[in-house]
Amino acid sequence: MLAVRWILSFLFNVQMYLAMFILAVVFAPWALFSREGAFAACHSYCRWVIFTARIMLGLKVEVRGTPPTDEVVVAAKHQSFFDILVIFNAIPRGKFIMKRELIYAPFLGQYAMRIGCVFVDRGKRGAAIAKMKADVARSAADPGQLVIYPQGTRVAPGMIKPYKVGSGLLYEQLGQPCVPVATNIGVFWPKRGILRKPGTCVVDFLPRIEPGLPVGEFMKRLEHDIETTSNALLVEAGFTKARP
Repeated sequence: MLAVRWILSFLFNVQMYLAMFILAVVFAPWALFSREGAFAACHSYCRWVIFTARIMLGLKVEVRGTPPTDEVVVAAKHQSFFDILVIFNAIPRGKFIMKRELIYAPFLGQYAMRIGCVFVDRGKRGAAIAKMKADVARSAADPGQLVIYPQGTRVAPGMIKPYKVGSGLLYEQLGQPCVPVATNIGVFWPKRGILRKPGTCVVDFLPRIEPGLPVGEFMKRLEHDIETTSNALLVEAGFTKARP
């Protein structure tokens, strides 16, 4: 059975990247002249991957809570590539804070720029934060949901990694509500490796944190809300090493 899962996971990965190439090419003329075309391409790709994950891997997706449709900051737990797709598929005009290296990724980088993603250099600390805030201010002209990962990278289930202040500074700068998002996707689709596991992965859009809190208080509440719910989802998924 494990060998079959490995084979199916490998085939799934192959078709997933092939689909990225095909859809990127098919939607290119529309995306070139209209940002709506870029959003349509990205949403189509997300739906395809979610569909094929269910068919090929037995990996189902459950979205809980209320995905935002207005201008908000979405601060999400990040465990794997799959949670990016599920979150983006659930909101109408998502744009991500992304590491700068991804701008050079074929197709992904070009479409990310087209939908208004903001690229940051994670190695320059203060300078990176200043540039991120400036880039976010410029991108505010295009309404949407700004998605940031407060821990700055993928974090495997059960691992502890501090929350960075960048999400708090954007919350303060934009004056918009923040929607925390918890997940257990890393149990089924790990940070590294090919093997994918069957089951039901959950992305949970939690109650909003309204604007106006001091940054320190906001960060404490954000971490509490995301980590508490994510750990509960890990336990629900059968992960035994989750923090209490």
